[in-house]
Parts: sequence; structure tokens; C-alpha cells
Amino acid sequence: MSTPDRLFESLPGGKTRCTACARYCVLPPGARGFCFVRQNVGGRLELLTYGRVAALQVDPVEKKPLAHYRPGTRVLSLGTAGCNWRCQYCQNWQISQEREATGRPLAPEEAVRLALREGCSGVTFTYNEPTIFAEYARDVMRSAHRAGLFTNFVTNGYLSREALEFLRGELDAISIDLKGSGEPGFLRKYVAAKGPGPIFESMETLRRQGVHVEITDLIVPQVGDDPEALRDLARRIVDRLGPQTPLHLLRWHPDYRMLDLPPTPLPTLERLHAIARSAGLQFVYLGNVGPHPLAHTYCPNCGRRVVEREGFALRSWELTGSNACPHCGERIPIVGRPPDRYLPTEPTPIAGPWSAAPRAHGPPRPGR
Repeated sequence: MSTPDRLFESLPGGKTRCTACARYCVLPPGARGFCFVRQNVGGRLELLTYGRVAALQVDPVEKKPLAHYRPGTRVLSLGTAGCNWRCQYCQNWQISQEREATGRPLAPEEAVRLALREGCSGVTFTYNEPTIFAEYARDVMRSAHRAGLFTNFVTNGYLSREALEFLRGELDAISIDLKGSGEPGFLRKYVAAKGPGPIFESMETLRRQGVHVEITDLIVPQVGDDPEALRDLARRIVDRLGPQTPLHLLRWHPDYRMLDLPPTPLPTLERLHAIARSAGLQFVYLGNVGPHPLAHTYCPNCGRRVVEREGFALRSWELTGSNACPHCGERIPIVGRPPDRYLPTEPTPIAGPWSAAPRAHGPPRPGR
């Protein structure tokens, strides 16, 4: 189910330049991009995975992770094959590093019908990098909005300026999943990205467009846990996005080609949490650590706990009707309120041919 791509430029000699991500691959006729799924066919780029979904299930929105957007709701999570990064520890490598356009057909309207049938409030594009299938994602998002659903990307943020414009008005929320605090050496060695510049440009552009932005930072022990890199990242977020931007520090687990390091020690995450808070960020969370006090939301003014979480589950919600602290009146920047009845918080396979998602979070971690 391939479709002529709209994110490309024609070049002399039948070549094309893909403009979907910051790599800007130049492709001679017949060649595919770094992501494997965008191909020059007769001087035009085609998205070979349009309408071909490799992973699909229902998730709590907190798994994305979004702590400050539509809490307590569920989303239809979908992903395709391919990726524009080469994370050496990818927990979804079975689909992200797939070199063929695999997946089951799923038209945009059908995806939305599934979301509604499963009681979802939104649609999330995750498991692999959604930027590389932006044309398909945009068509799903437009159908989702017509049905009253919200939309969300879980992305590495390596978008092109053209893709940011292409998606304008379609995204409601985004979780930008940094690696190693965006340190350039880490990105070059472990994910095959040139540097963090496009990621920060994406953050700022999306915020200006009115998209709800949350940042995650996967902390890889020994090679991606530098305190100064984390301090620089936190300060950059404060300066460019504001001190109320949520930051999630995620525990790493060995997988794929990096099996020689242990899971991130909890004391490391707690030290980095303190650094991020001291740099001025008001809402910093630990993720993929099980029950932990630093997974809750605390009022930045009086310090009282106002939202309690356990894993992906909401356990208590003390905010007033305007999402203000009941103790001091400080408004907490959370979009929406949880349903009257908390929904199931474990991932749910889709009935029928969609029997399972990839081992995307095993042990479960938010994001891809």
C-alpha cells in the first residue's frame, strides 16, 4: 500500500531529496533512504509503509509518557517498520531496524474506528520513529480529529523544518525522546545522529505552534549519564521552553546490541533528578522505575503532593476543578482531568489480527 510521498524535492538526474527528517537523504532512482522505507521510484519518493502497521495496541497515555496531558485516558498506539536512527539498545529493534516494508494494512479511517471501538481518547504514533511515516500519520490524525480524538507523537525529535510545517495543526501533544541528555558524542556513537541541533529546533517550533511538549531523557549508565550534560539539557529546556515543561528521566534496560551494561541504577536517576530540579525545572519525573515518590506531581509552590501515580496508573488526584493545588491555589499546568472512573492502565492487545505489539517496553518503559 505505497503512496507517492509529499515530503521530497526533485533533483537533476532523476534523484530526489527526502525532506521528512533532518538527514535529508539524497536518493538516486531505486534507492531507499536511511530509514529503509522511503524510496525513489521514477523520480518521486514513495512511502512504502503507508497504511502498513507493524505494531498496534491500546495504552494508557501515561506510558507515552505524558504526565501533563489528558491524564487517565487511553490511546491507540501504532507504529510501522523502519527508523531514522540506529539506537544500539533499541527495545523495538525487530520493527525499527526492519529493512522491508512489513506490516498489516490499516487505512487511516479504520485506525480511528479501532480507537473508538476500544474506548480510546486519542491516537499515538510510537514504537518506531513516526517522522518517517509522516504522510500516513497526518492522514490518520485528520481522521482522528474529525472523530473528536487527540493526537500524539512519541519521537526522537529529528524532524526537518519541512515536516514541522507539514504537520502544523495536526499534533496535539508530543513526547520528545532524547538519548544521553542529547550529548553530541553519545548521539553519534550510539544512535548514528550527527547532533542535537534539529531536536531542539523541533522542540521550540512545536511549542510555538501550540503543541503540548514533554521531554524524556533515556539515561544509559556509564556512557550516557553525565551530570553536566543533564544540567545543560535542563537549563536549555528552562531557557527555550520554560520551567514548567515536564522532563521524564527514564531508566534504561539492556537490549539489542548493548547487553553488557546493567539497568540504570536508581541512585543515578535520583541524583540526576536533583540536578534537573536545581537547574530550574519544576516538574521532573522518574520513569520505568516502578512505584517511586519521584513519579508523582508536587506543587512547585508549596511542595505538597497533588497527583499520585503507580507505574502508569493514577492513584489519587487532589487538584481542584481548575487543576489548582488545593493547599495553596497554585495552578498546575496539566491539560484535562482524569475520567470519573480510572481506566485500565495496562497495555491491551487489539482483538482480531492485531494480537500483540512488539516487546516495546520490556521491561516496560515509556516511549518507543
